[in-house]
Amino acid sequence: MDLNTLPGESHPLGATVYPTGVNFCLFSKHARIVELLLFKESNAPQPSYILVLERETNRTHYYWHIFVPGLTAGQVYAYRVHGPFEPENGHRFDSNKVLLDPYGKAIVGSSIYSRNAAFQSGDNCAQALRNVVIDNSNYEWEDDHPLRIPYSQSIIYEMHVRGFTRHPNSDVKPDKKGTYAGLIEKIPYLKSLGITAVELLPVHYFDCEDARSGLTNYWGYSTINFFTPHRIYSSDKSSLGPLNEFRDMVKALHKAGIEVILDVVFNHTAEGDEGGPTLCFRGIDNATYYILDADNLAHYKNYSGCGNTFRGNHPIVARLIVDSLRYWVSEMHVDGFRFDLASILTRDASGTPIKDRQALDLLWIIESDPILAGTKLIAEAWDAAGLYDVGRFVELTDRFAEWNGPFRDDIRRFVKGDLGIVPCLAARIIGSPDIYPRIDMDTNLSINFVTCHDGFSLNDLVSYNEKHNEANGENNCDGCNDNLSWNCGVEGETDNSQINVLRLQQIKNFLTILFISQGTPMILMGDEVSRTSKGNNNIYCQDNELSWFDWDDVDRQFDLWCFVTKLIHFTQGLELFRQEQRLEVTYTNFYHPQISWHGTKLRHPDWSYHSRCLAFSMRHPDADEHLHVMLNAYWKSLKFELPVLDHGDYWHRIIDTALPSSESFCKLDEGNAVKTNSYHVRGQSSVVLMAKPML
Repeated sequence: MDLNTLPGESHPLGATVYPTGVNFCLFSKHARIVELLLFKESNAPQPSYILVLERETNRTHYYWHIFVPGLTAGQVYAYRVHGPFEPENGHRFDSNKVLLDPYGKAIVGSSIYSRNAAFQSGDNCAQALRNVVIDNSNYEWEDDHPLRIPYSQSIIYEMHVRGFTRHPNSDVKPDKKGTYAGLIEKIPYLKSLGITAVELLPVHYFDCEDARSGLTNYWGYSTINFFTPHRIYSSDKSSLGPLNEFRDMVKALHKAGIEVILDVVFNHTAEGDEGGPTLCFRGIDNATYYILDADNLAHYKNYSGCGNTFRGNHPIVARLIVDSLRYWVSEMHVDGFRFDLASILTRDASGTPIKDRQALDLLWIIESDPILAGTKLIAEAWDAAGLYDVGRFVELTDRFAEWNGPFRDDIRRFVKGDLGIVPCLAARIIGSPDIYPRIDMDTNLSINFVTCHDGFSLNDLVSYNEKHNEANGENNCDGCNDNLSWNCGVEGETDNSQINVLRLQQIKNFLTILFISQGTPMILMGDEVSRTSKGNNNIYCQDNELSWFDWDDVDRQFDLWCFVTKLIHFTQGLELFRQEQRLEVTYTNFYHPQISWHGTKLRHPDWSYHSRCLAFSMRHPDADEHLHVMLNAYWKSLKFELPVLDHGDYWHRIIDTALPSSESFCKLDEGNAVKTNSYHVRGQSSVVLMAKPML
């Protein structure tokens, strides 16, 4: 092949295919020499060509570029970058290390990759990952388009691509288990459950080897590249297989009316701390891409808890983040993003929290970008260094939603019977106005959840008082110690039928409160069938049955699955739960959607410290919807007065979590009429009544 190269152009970044060849462009402010390596095949131990980019002809400002005539899509490539190795000045160039393109769109070499080789001295070429030049114009999207489902009509299902179908009993074709294609086979399950959006744990290419010896990084919060879908999740092992299979998955989910939200990790990378590997950013321009300790530039600021902090509010890094988001929307058709440890994005380029709203450059760029205009933007509004911003993203931006951490904590406290929680419970039910006081906000920007990937599953929340993370190899020192859980009397699995009945009842209490609260509900994969991780609340390194969805649970816990499915369809069918404005708290105005608080006595809610119960009525006059909800976290039965209805109307029981499974949820046309003026709510149970005429 004739490699009579041309100087190339400084835009676009990455590898761009043209009719006559490929343009390569890489940013590095402090590099002295850049080498482009071209490989004959994915796992070739050495490059076939090494093209040296000259400062005089191949560098414009800080952009290194070259055009190679005759190259086409499918070309395997990587870089070596020469420069000073001066950690004391923030520079960690190592020309022995083969580096990925930050803007690369496909990665190969996973079968030869060694993380150890990337941080040990010497040449790692034979054990390094490489990029592949791609041409996105060849994929057939058919008539696929963004779904843009409003938050008010969304049910989010947080899930792991591999874990969803990897279990031997998934009934997915053997070569499809744990893959994007495997997920496609299970779309009917998601659809029947009532899910409108899947929130996928990280699918950006990550380092599976970033874990203790003998374990694997399962969750994926160890990103190597922000443009490339993770290869292990693809059943198609060709160089471009992961791209096409991921897009097939998105297209299939869209056809089923299900959105795709990606969990993105722009707070740190797989390169870790100063003892970590050199894979990409560190070897290209360490001082640009990471927040360094101003007192010792050889060390990284560690606001992520994972060794380093990505420098999101540096102009170059901010551009990469926005370009990544744009790419996943425009070329991969995803519908939204959940930003892991998003508070790091509110730190400036030195790591200092930004207080001035007008200085939040990256957030403003993201939410004002026209390509991202229709996407869901969800912040995990805290970081690992104590910056807690729940409420601030919604306050300071117009489009960001937030994981509502206080919702999780307060609902857990109430259901387990803690004191002093009822006022907080009421606030969470009406969209957390104490956290989100903006009167012009969509209340559904509060993403409500009781469990997520990080922590106990719902089953374990009612089965364990303490974490049991011994399998992680850290002497049970990892993971959160305070889980706000209660084991109902016995630690872990038990044959005690009374305890198991109570645990199921508590699970239904959690789910009932979640779905009758204002905000967007999110459930964790497997909670609908009581999935357990045996008390491990930090399964980030457990690529095994501790983490995988056990499909036998669908049969074992079919009654619970039915309860969840009916609950989702019930709430999604009511205008009360599609409101974008907070319900008005009133006892007299019957013209607007409203809520009124009660206790065991009507109009007398018990806000005292020792209270463990709350009742409330919810009305939507125009839709002719009227609910009455009674929550009893006390261990004894309580008698609740019921509101008087118009002549001819009766309360009908929809939910009573204390009843046997077959009776705990009744559809409205099947519900039992309550003909008395009170209802006995058994201990640690929830009841939902709905008004309708007696037939």
